[in-house]
Amino acid sequence: MFYKRILTLSIVAALLLLVIGLLPVHGEEEIYDKVVRLHVLANSDDEEDQAVKLAVRDAILGVTVPLLQDCTTKEEAVVCLEENRALLTKTAQDVLREANFDDTVHIEMGLETYPTRSYDSLCFPAGEYISLRVSLGKGEGQNWWCCLFPPLCLGAATVNEEVAEDACISVGFTPTQYKIITESDKPVYRARFKILELLGQ
Repeated sequence: MFYKRILTLSIVAALLLLVIGLLPVHGEEEIYDKVVRLHVLANSDDEEDQAVKLAVRDAILGVTVPLLQDCTTKEEAVVCLEENRALLTKTAQDVLREANFDDTVHIEMGLETYPTRSYDSLCFPAGEYISLRVSLGKGEGQNWWCCLFPPLCLGAATVNEEVAEDACISVGFTPTQYKIITESDKPVYRARFKILELLGQ
């Protein structure tokens, strides 16, 4: 009986150590508070609507990258985007007009719930993020997401790993936080990633 209790306590202790080792530390949950996402919604799933959505995406990124280059925090990025909302709206409208579309453009900033999303070598946990939401027409088509700040979007791809790491560290990501979004394919980080998602919910 005594040995069974010792064995049980040992197993419980080992499990506790394992869980503690996987729990987010050093503010890993702050990943949600360090980024601004871009969310572009097409008018519909029609092939032409989807194509113009991508053209709008590229035009928006062409404007936002230089706009945000001097921002060092999410808060600064949000203020900058809010102040330039009219410019961003006109940028999207110009793309639509050039393509002979008469869809409206609606842009807003706010919290949105995102699924787990991978961008080449980066992967962000599901949860609520501040987001620049660009709706074209009815906004009922397939979405397109990326990380607007730090600037990790390059159209359909992301920046290379060295640039991505520099960009993330420059806005306050710790090395541990950066590993969470780049090494989530490894078993230990998958576990930490899932716990982080649960905390984010």
